[in-house]
Amino acid sequence: MAVEKSNTTVGSVEIVKPRTDNREYRRIVLKNSLQVLLISDPDTDKCAASMSVSIGSFSDPQGLEGLAHFLEHMLFYASAKYPEEDSYSKYITEHGGSRNAYTSSEETNYHFDINADCFSEALDRFAQFFIKPLMSADATMREVKAVDSENQKNLLSDGWRMRQLQKHLSKEDHPFHKFSTGNMDTLHVRPQAKGVDTTSELIKFYEEHYSANIMHLVVYGKESLDKTQDLVEGMFQEIQNTNKSIPRFPGQPCTPDHLEILVKAVPIKQGHKLSVSWPVTPSIHHYEEAPSQYLGHLIGHEGEGSLFYALKTLGWATGLSAGEGDGTLDYSFFEVSIDLTDAGHEHIQDILGLLFRYIQLLQQSGVCQWIFDELSAISETKFHYQDKVPPMSYIVDIASNMQIFPVRDWLVGLSLPSKFNAATVQKVVDELSPSNVRIFWESQKFEGQTDKAEPWYNTAYSLEKITSSTIQEWVQSAPEANLHLPAPNVFIPTDLSLKDAKDKETVPVLLRNSPFSRLWYKPDTMFSKPKAYVKMDFNCPLAVSSPDAAVLTDIFTRLLMDYLNEYAYYAQVAGLYYGVSLSDNGFELTLIGYNHKLKILLETVIGKIANFEVKPERFAIIKETVTKEYQNYKFRQPYHQAMYYCSLILQDQTWPWTEELDALSHLEAEDVAKFVPMLLSRTFLECYIAGNVENNEAESMVKHIEDVLFNDSKPICRPLFPSQHLTNRVVKLEEGMKYFYHQDGSNPSDENSALVHYIQGHRDDFAMNIKLQLFGLVAKQATFHQLRAVEQLGYITALAQRNDSGIYGVQFIIQSSVKGPGHIDSRVESLLTNFESKLREMSDEEFKSNVTALIDMKLEKHKNLKEESRFYWREIQSGTLKFNRKEAEVAALKQLQKRELIDFFDEYIKVGAAKKKSLSIRVYGSQHLKEMASDKDEVPSPSVEIEDIVGFRKSQPLHGSFRGCGQPKL
Repeated sequence: MAVEKSNTTVGSVEIVKPRTDNREYRRIVLKNSLQVLLISDPDTDKCAASMSVSIGSFSDPQGLEGLAHFLEHMLFYASAKYPEEDSYSKYITEHGGSRNAYTSSEETNYHFDINADCFSEALDRFAQFFIKPLMSADATMREVKAVDSENQKNLLSDGWRMRQLQKHLSKEDHPFHKFSTGNMDTLHVRPQAKGVDTTSELIKFYEEHYSANIMHLVVYGKESLDKTQDLVEGMFQEIQNTNKSIPRFPGQPCTPDHLEILVKAVPIKQGHKLSVSWPVTPSIHHYEEAPSQYLGHLIGHEGEGSLFYALKTLGWATGLSAGEGDGTLDYSFFEVSIDLTDAGHEHIQDILGLLFRYIQLLQQSGVCQWIFDELSAISETKFHYQDKVPPMSYIVDIASNMQIFPVRDWLVGLSLPSKFNAATVQKVVDELSPSNVRIFWESQKFEGQTDKAEPWYNTAYSLEKITSSTIQEWVQSAPEANLHLPAPNVFIPTDLSLKDAKDKETVPVLLRNSPFSRLWYKPDTMFSKPKAYVKMDFNCPLAVSSPDAAVLTDIFTRLLMDYLNEYAYYAQVAGLYYGVSLSDNGFELTLIGYNHKLKILLETVIGKIANFEVKPERFAIIKETVTKEYQNYKFRQPYHQAMYYCSLILQDQTWPWTEELDALSHLEAEDVAKFVPMLLSRTFLECYIAGNVENNEAESMVKHIEDVLFNDSKPICRPLFPSQHLTNRVVKLEEGMKYFYHQDGSNPSDENSALVHYIQGHRDDFAMNIKLQLFGLVAKQATFHQLRAVEQLGYITALAQRNDSGIYGVQFIIQSSVKGPGHIDSRVESLLTNFESKLREMSDEEFKSNVTALIDMKLEKHKNLKEESRFYWREIQSGTLKFNRKEAEVAALKQLQKRELIDFFDEYIKVGAAKKKSLSIRVYGSQHLKEMASDKDEVPSPSVEIEDIVGFRKSQPLHGSFRGCGQPKL
């Protein structure tokens, strides 16, 4: 099938771009051989840049594991032109931007975005990373601690542990085998013991590898291409070109010793998982023929006849994914991951037998052109009608693509399979053979049955060889399953025309109001894409009435998704996504994607709700899955635990997970069967429909739902009584009072501690909101720099805004392996004390600059329908209905005086402020547990120690809810 492409000509080179993309592109090569892609987007509010350096962790010197990653951290610090430490990050943050970087095996990528009017200076600061960075010995030691803290965070993550185990079981002389992130041991202790100076090695590594000719830069600007080109040429041609070649690491990571293996590993979390992988030809060499994409589509399919459908029907699996994973130009792995049930864990040979039987089916049925054409058509529509995303997200992938793909496909990458070649696909199918396989099987049931440990994460495992003939026996003895190729996809959209929106509404309008539902409608006047966004919140008072009800509602939504899966999976493949999930007041249905066949899917989902029946065998699987999820709560990162406790203290009508787990343990299928009719018996639908949908279509969707659920002779749902409309309310902390909650971390093996220091603000009010947000903007980088960069408390350090049902506040979030929560809390208070003088010393010019940055952030246009819809849905769900929020808050900002910000800080934020309301959640890791008792003794007064969360919440007054302010009128 020929793929239609829209090209933009750059010199003599055409760059393929989406038909709906009106941005301009230009490739230039600087005198120092740096390749650059310039992008001009006059409509953008944010500008961005991404530099991809073709050096990664594979180039780490022996004995300095993690050096490439460490260098990535260090380049943020300072440069000869901008020597003030962390001034790059400070400048970006204070002008509405963000910055980040990552190190992979063969690439290090640096990127940032910023408000458009500050782009030039930010870009110059960024360029200096690659011209003359400063790497002081003092900063080096501090950042080693940050890298170590990052590694500490990963030590109890099963994803990191299993990835390193797969690397460990490979050739020791292949760089795939390496430990790539680094820690205190590899970057300080061991080098020091050998007399190696890490700072010197860092500078040497930089000088040896960072050469302009192996870098690729993408610059996304608001100005014309000519102006952006002038900017880039002036800033980046000073980068040294030492004519390095991009390192290649030929050869396969796995010898025959590392194939035909079955590895049993002990994970941290409950649950069983099977990962089956094969070394395959990297499909990057055949990206237009897309062999791995074709195979991933079929092996990972979830419709009837698929491998997953068979495993699910047998009660053995709850999830399956397939596709090409880790790889380079020289090697790659195709991986199938299966989440197993307890019964699946007991039938591992049958599952592997069915997997290989399905692969044999693909080998025998040949490569089907109609399946490739379908995949190609879906990919083409997706590419040409892709949503605009934030510039930084967009360009990071392009910068990576630039070192791999020809210029014409820099924007395309792997996303447009267009050349059918049965032989290429068949070659990869044949590589998925029993003689080429690596099987990794995770379960806590292997505890005590292993004889080896991976050295970096200490993952316990055992290894045994398996033969092709053994796998063949499993294939023959596996149960009968009607495995076959998927049916043609009826959800592929064919009508991509745009509706003529007669209403040019710029905000949602209340289109329909009945005793059963309320419909908010917003036509697409911005994005010109054939897509729609539908959100329907089923407000069911029974859903949140008790821990039992909360769990039963959760199981109901999961069963609903489970029953719909094999049908709706086709819709998802074709770009029409749906979900049923819990909401604050019941459950909600979300549909996002092409509007052409959205109504068919919506009506199917509503039909399933109306005719809901409990299948006992599916209930048992869902119950098992949810039980494991609850049991794994205790393995969450400590800062996640602290945020959970904060929400539990503040939010009314929420239940402790321990109570929900207890309720779950007693539930049976008949309990769900009895509960669901009661749940639905009193319901109100809050609906929002937006996008390429006419108002009469939106009304007909809601009218159909009302007819099915409410207007039958024996209605499933009846309207809520006026007194039953639920409100979300938040605990009102007392002014001038400090609240503390101390809790030991739920995982005794986790040494990390965490603090959430929450300052409760006010009920939604434009004038107050902007002061709190401006404080957050000004203090954000100071928090990060002081607590993470200078004091090295922990890798996770943040100051974030918080909004609970219209109640605004800020929270400091810190996770640390080096200091306990009591000490961290005192450092937050010290930071606030120091900030007081900084605020008073702030010049008028600096104040205005911060106000301008916040205004620019607020006026940033929505990039796509989903982003716009989420903004309006938040207003509807919280009951605030301030659809003009951005404009109103900007107007208030323009009137704000510096004195008002200082007064606000003095009154509500600073240590000892008369109206300050603070809540410190302190979660103690194993090495700080002994500090808890003395920390409790040392809390200042006046303060309240929260011992019993639910008891405390019930004893406190609550803020009023915006949803209780009467119903909006048509």
